[in-house]
Amino acid sequence: MAMKFGRTTRGPGSRAHFETATEQEGASRSSASQSIVKKSLLPWPSPHSSLVGRGDVRLLVSVALALLTGCERNVSNEVAKTSDANSMAPNPQPKASASTNQTGTDFKVEMVQIAEGRFTMGDKSEVDASPHEVLVNSFFIDKNLVTQEQYQKVMGTNPSRWKGDKNPAEQLRWSDAVRFCNKRSELEGLQPCYDLQTWKCNFDANGYRLPTEAEWEYACRAGTTTPYFFGASPSKLGDYAWFARNSGGHPRPVGQKQPNPWGLYDMCGNLWEWCNDFYKVDYYLEAPRQNPRGPNEGQNKVVRGGAWRFSAENCRSGYRYNENPGYADVCFGYDIYGFRCVRKAAGTTQP
Repeated sequence: MAMKFGRTTRGPGSRAHFETATEQEGASRSSASQSIVKKSLLPWPSPHSSLVGRGDVRLLVSVALALLTGCERNVSNEVAKTSDANSMAPNPQPKASASTNQTGTDFKVEMVQIAEGRFTMGDKSEVDASPHEVLVNSFFIDKNLVTQEQYQKVMGTNPSRWKGDKNPAEQLRWSDAVRFCNKRSELEGLQPCYDLQTWKCNFDANGYRLPTEAEWEYACRAGTTTPYFFGASPSKLGDYAWFARNSGGHPRPVGQKQPNPWGLYDMCGNLWEWCNDFYKVDYYLEAPRQNPRGPNEGQNKVVRGGAWRFSAENCRSGYRYNENPGYADVCFGYDIYGFRCVRKAAGTTQP
């Protein structure tokens, strides 16, 4: 059973979870004073198992849980604390585009340079996202989600369920995304950011990595302070995102909707995006003000942005969720997770 905000829903892999529970996530919230549990989004059983009998699924699940101990979803039982934050207007942020040509490949990846600045991170309606001011250094970020064409050419394989060159790469674990970042860096003659033995990130390296949670939200908000980067209401979400009500039941090719004010596509909807940070319910209350990078350790990694089979509620700029990183090779990836890469801007230092 999955627990979130003190209430119980059916398992995340069930049709009810994706098509009913996600549409009602914001309908009722527990008070901030009670213990809060924010569960990962593991779609279990797999969407591929729809033709398997119920008894067979139980058997497969039992065997899998016995074997895949490294893939267990651990629920945080931390108590979220609330705090008030004054509304702060962000600095206007200029942007610039740049293309990077990957050595040994025949395609270019367009990136957008995000200028350094400050913004109010968080969402006052979420128990794990107390609004607070954050300062972020300049960085480059992919204009689009990593596509299957790009993933295939870099990694030599395409694990995605919904095949299509321009479709976002999915069925990817956090560890898969990290390996891609390192390989992309190597192909371009850059220093890889990740140690694949410890999974630690070297933020001083000039190669590619996953965005920190703060970088991701800063880029998503694009100078805005409303729940969505296009306003306070989700009424126009369909112009910017693929989500449960318009996706048609699967991910869509990247870049088909309108971009956010800084020229980034699919920052909400289509696929949940892996971030570099470990997830912790009350991390915002202890995070440094400048370039926060998440807790030093944890069970799950942050995912952001919502996805094609989730509600408008999940697509808010400040909405947080989390998933197991899948370090072990036997762990599964799912068709709701993807990513985009970032790299530090020349001349910046990471305090």
